[in-house]
Amino acid sequence: MTTVNDILNFLETIAPTYMKMDWDTVGLLCGRRDKEVKTVFVALDPFESVCYEAAQNNADLLITHHPLIFEATNCVTADTDFGRSVLLLAQQDISLVNAHTNLDCAPGGVNDVLAECLGLQNISVITPQGVDTEGRPWGLLRQGTVETQPLLSFLSHVKTRLDCPGLRYADGGKQVCRVAVGGGSCGSELQHVAAAGCDTYITADVKYNQFWQAKSLDINLIDAGHFYTENPICKVLAQRLKATFPEIQVILSQKHTDCAKFF
Repeated sequence: MTTVNDILNFLETIAPTYMKMDWDTVGLLCGRRDKEVKTVFVALDPFESVCYEAAQNNADLLITHHPLIFEATNCVTADTDFGRSVLLLAQQDISLVNAHTNLDCAPGGVNDVLAECLGLQNISVITPQGVDTEGRPWGLLRQGTVETQPLLSFLSHVKTRLDCPGLRYADGGKQVCRVAVGGGSCGSELQHVAAAGCDTYITADVKYNQFWQAKSLDINLIDAGHFYTENPICKVLAQRLKATFPEIQVILSQKHTDCAKFF
């Protein structure tokens, strides 16, 4: 019998809790460790629509990248999306587990998968924070190389590989060769990218002043969207779960997507 605790222990081997940021919330956020798991549902976010999709698929466990609970709350009611999500999970006896910044930083995690999805070669960690039990460096950002090409050519490549509807970017005036990636909101890491000698940086949620900062640093800065830079990890996570727990059903959300649209 596979339990929630068995899956938590597995997740700890691929995204150890010690790799998370101090402010973050990871692990079991709803449910019971001893609950038997026959069906796991995987998605990027634990939004209300995802919780309903998990329930419709008779899931015993919902695994997401982003946490449903970031900080303490003083009520759980049906008056909010958050409250309805928690109540639905509890009523349906669906446990909820997430791996957030620990999965961002872990070897083989969000940013390694993003780099691989974009076809980067010679991938390495920018500013490693330590090594794991296998001696592999871990940290937030990744860098790698591509065949030298004009920025517009690389923009087309990124849009196609991430299947995103559009990109925001600042032209740093350089050909693309050494590329850094930081899935999600990593615009504040721009100085680390510059120090690593990268000419191009792909991330999301970039602020106005960060685009200007990138131009002053002669770095091509590409905002490919929070959802699109992190969602590739979900398919990989589902595959790893299937390989480790062949006795359970693993379902990847087919409905969850970015709510932000382009006109």
